[in-house]
Amino acid sequence: MRPPKYALVAYDQDAEYEAENRETWALCAEAEDLCADPPAPTRARYTLLGCGPEGRLRTALTRSRAEGSAPVGVLVLTILDGRGEPVEEWALEDVRVLGDRPCARGLALRDVVVEASESADNPFDYPQCPPLSPGYRIHGETGESHGTCKDLARTREEEPTTESSLRLLGCTPRGALREAMDAGEEDLGHAAVLRLDAHGRTVQEAVEGEITAWIPSARGPGLVDLALEPWSERPPSAAPEVWDLWWDGRPTEPGLWARLSPEGRSAWLGTALANHPHGGPDPPAGTTFHLDGRHVTDLPAFFCALGEAVNGPGGYFGWGLDAVTDCLRGRWGARQPLTLVWHDADVARSCLGPTPHVSRRPWTFEELVAFLTEEGVDLRLA
Repeated sequence: MRPPKYALVAYDQDAEYEAENRETWALCAEAEDLCADPPAPTRARYTLLGCGPEGRLRTALTRSRAEGSAPVGVLVLTILDGRGEPVEEWALEDVRVLGDRPCARGLALRDVVVEASESADNPFDYPQCPPLSPGYRIHGETGESHGTCKDLARTREEEPTTESSLRLLGCTPRGALREAMDAGEEDLGHAAVLRLDAHGRTVQEAVEGEITAWIPSARGPGLVDLALEPWSERPPSAAPEVWDLWWDGRPTEPGLWARLSPEGRSAWLGTALANHPHGGPDPPAGTTFHLDGRHVTDLPAFFCALGEAVNGPGGYFGWGLDAVTDCLRGRWGARQPLTLVWHDADVARSCLGPTPHVSRRPWTFEELVAFLTEEGVDLRLA
């Protein structure tokens, strides 16, 4: 009989990072609708009121008049105070100009209509200018001027989608959950879902939520299927493929992540972080690590290879540049100063290049090299 893949444990806000130590409420054979990729950023229409377009925005506006619409990339709106000094920035991504119309605020100005997604890095939901502000300065992602506008209006939004409950199948209830079911209680409790390996060890906490219903399971007598309404973010759809590679425990074979898609490699980094043994001593200063660069064809692959170089198969040493900086401070398997030999670096050199007009562009090979050098890593390309 195949071991259960999932455990349902009692939710405890004070023991958030020690889920495997909580009371187990059920062991479950499978899960449905557990994973979901985050929705694409909501696109809406915006009007740049009283706009004096320049640069790429003016070029896109001219094209939109002939072609119906035109892409412009990223528009960063710098909020100005009453003295015309910058206060804060707020950005629109994947902007497409749809057209324009005369502006009532001035014959030389236009109201420019665009369709765009709000940047996830915006510091607040919607920009507002302070009293006496002249409006916004508009520029691109690299700082080039795209003009000015007096105000911004959001005119239409798509309705958000509603996610369904997830189901845990073939479960053996126990403890407080079994008691609540036997008593016919409607409140079955709050729980966390853990993904297990073949030995019953926790690979990763998957999701938290409220148990809302149960029915007898078709998978066998005495088993039940449970419905859980999640309140935390669900794992990405690439996660189960990663978990399957960890089924026999932490990997001992290097490079298993290389067979995954970029999304799968990103999920691998989350699993590696969840299984990192925190607090151990670091190797001596000046230790040399060897990064296998044969499969570094995208940015997640670089972080997978770096984690493996420092901490072995399944190892973690950051899933972004800020995280690598934190890891270099120590207690994550290495600390400055260290030497990193990047083998087959030409693979990344040819694959990690700039992609124009893409919002939140990944770091290039040259930028990664510069980052590591600035962080005090003695980097040697081989």
